[in-house]
Amino acid sequence: MVATVFEPWQAVVDWFVYGVLGLSPDSAVGSALNFFLFDTVKIFILLVVIIFAITFIRSYFSPEKTRAWLAERKGSTVLGNVLAALLGIVTPFCSCSAVPLFIGFVEAGIPLGVTFSFLIAAPMVNEIALGMLWGLFGWQIALIYIAAGELIAIVAGLVIGRLGMEKYVEEYVYQIKVGATGPAGEAPTLSDRLRDAWACSLDILKRIWIYVVIGIGIGALMHGWIPAGALAEYAGPDNPFSVIIAVLIGIPLYSNAAGVLPLVAELTRAGVALGTALAFMMAVTALSIPEMILLRKVLKPQLLVVFIGVVGAGIIAVGYLFNWIMG
Repeated sequence: MVATVFEPWQAVVDWFVYGVLGLSPDSAVGSALNFFLFDTVKIFILLVVIIFAITFIRSYFSPEKTRAWLAERKGSTVLGNVLAALLGIVTPFCSCSAVPLFIGFVEAGIPLGVTFSFLIAAPMVNEIALGMLWGLFGWQIALIYIAAGELIAIVAGLVIGRLGMEKYVEEYVYQIKVGATGPAGEAPTLSDRLRDAWACSLDILKRIWIYVVIGIGIGALMHGWIPAGALAEYAGPDNPFSVIIAVLIGIPLYSNAAGVLPLVAELTRAGVALGTALAFMMAVTALSIPEMILLRKVLKPQLLVVFIGVVGAGIIAVGYLFNWIMG
């Protein structure tokens, strides 16, 4: 469906690159430029549509409402993990908000495992990842990725919750009183929500556009100069260690979905198995160094290591599962 919608734009790009500029479709420069122009416009259009839709839905939630809602249902652990992972998709989140959200959840009495389900899902499964995955791989892969990310968040939260590691949360966290939210003001109208969703969408795009352009630029260079299938021998589905290596490489890196997804798309074209490439992306977005540094402020090293280990193991498992399904 997406490919059909953008066929006219592909025709325009082909006319400009191969007709006006006179570049050959078989040349590295022509292929790279065509890829860059087509994918840049396509991905930005999809991002605008999907970010707007999710930020509109997000207007009915807030970190405070999420915290209160989960606190009311903290008696059901499994249901709490599922709800927390789902709310992670639509609740505003960035690495800098990890610590205050964690403290707020703990202060509200939300179980530790449920809190981690939210913290894992929020950065890994978001509107930017959905929009770019849809544009680069199609809606089927986008939905499978979301399902896999949610599964990792739920299972990892359940495991951490069962380990009973509350004592490895820094003591001061339990002493902080976040306080209840004040009385709700007048509910925004539908036009208010639409206007705010549009403003928020533009704000998000202003913050990520450079990462998108750089990511697509790197992808374009790979598209033009690295032959299809060139990396299959080293990172294809037949290499039993490719997923583990991809996750270990991804953990120390820092990027967001906007910057890493065009690279993931080109890695798959170059022969890297899809599960391996997506595992790399998950490791980069869910286990980034800035977020780990921030979480260290509220987690003792033992719990932080368990968090990285459990999430990393889940990502590796999903990577192998993807490779098996796609193989």
